[in-house]
Amino acid sequence: MTANANPTSPLLDHLKRRISITGPISVADYMTEALGHPQWGYYRKQDPFGQAGDFVTAPEISQMFGELIGLWAAVTWQQMGSPSHLHLVELGPGRGTLMADALRAVRNVPGFCDALTVHFVETSPVLRTHQQTSIMPYGIPAVWHDSFEDIPENRHAPMIVIANEFFDALPVRQFQFGKDGWRERLVAIAAETGELCFANGPLSPMTDALVPVKLRPTAKIGDVFEVSPVAISIANQIAQRINRDGGAALMIDYGHPHSAFGDTLQALRNHKYHPVLSQPGDADLTTHVDFGALARTFSQADARTGAVLGQGTFLKMLGIEQRAELLKQSATADQATAIDAALDRLVDADQMGTLFKVLIAYGRETAPPPCVSGAEG
Repeated sequence: MTANANPTSPLLDHLKRRISITGPISVADYMTEALGHPQWGYYRKQDPFGQAGDFVTAPEISQMFGELIGLWAAVTWQQMGSPSHLHLVELGPGRGTLMADALRAVRNVPGFCDALTVHFVETSPVLRTHQQTSIMPYGIPAVWHDSFEDIPENRHAPMIVIANEFFDALPVRQFQFGKDGWRERLVAIAAETGELCFANGPLSPMTDALVPVKLRPTAKIGDVFEVSPVAISIANQIAQRINRDGGAALMIDYGHPHSAFGDTLQALRNHKYHPVLSQPGDADLTTHVDFGALARTFSQADARTGAVLGQGTFLKMLGIEQRAELLKQSATADQATAIDAALDRLVDADQMGTLFKVLIAYGRETAPPPCVSGAEG
């Protein structure tokens, strides 16, 4: 498959030079360059959120989303014994909308804000500015980091991690099953057009080992399996930290509850689907999150997880319907209609309610946080 009508750009030229010198690159390498190149990467050069961007996330849909997550974090903190210091970490915090709504909701929880230091894991200079502006009114100390592992260790400060639509943008490797076994799917240059295209790499016994044992016998020719080494590494880092210091992690994203076959790589530009290999750096690239792989990672690190929930179920457990009714009591008719529309979008099965999943993980010595159902591990 070749990219169609792919105009030249500095990043595209850079990718073609790289491929011509080193050979085809993995899908993960392509995503890393397209999203995170220091100069031309999608998340490094622009604000992609909202109606003026390429997509809208749940915190931008309604204040209720961030408010309820803030209250979830506060109750989790209370169940840990209300420690005097707490790292509240958000991975990929967008414009800071979620955190601002969360901090507003918890400002009257006794002692909670006094215990907080907010940590944002964000690489975009543009978005860091938005985040700083968003939380400034709440006077909570905040620190920015390029990666999770940069957050200072503190055995006296447990950690609560929030990752909303973070894991979907992490690079994945893709493997395709053929008559002779699994081969890695690569990004190459088409000889006939000179444009980027997908190609299969050499057969390797290592690729088979990356596919879960239970799935291997069911593979059919053409099936694609995706794995994100970066996502697994970050999940393991979180597990190690919350095991040692105490704490919990809340992960919300679109994806599947169990590992499965499927090519889920997609590009979005101006709220529309876009060819994946066209105009790298100018479109968002995402994949469906493998929550089964994340849960296995936490379990293997001896952390605990709950069952994977639908976003609609999770938000209803937190009381989003009651919160909507409370907001409508002081709303105009138009505002009440907007609140109902936002509620439907967040929880309805045919919108975000089932496509988006929720996984809660917590340290082996930490009490189960709110909404942990069918705890595993």
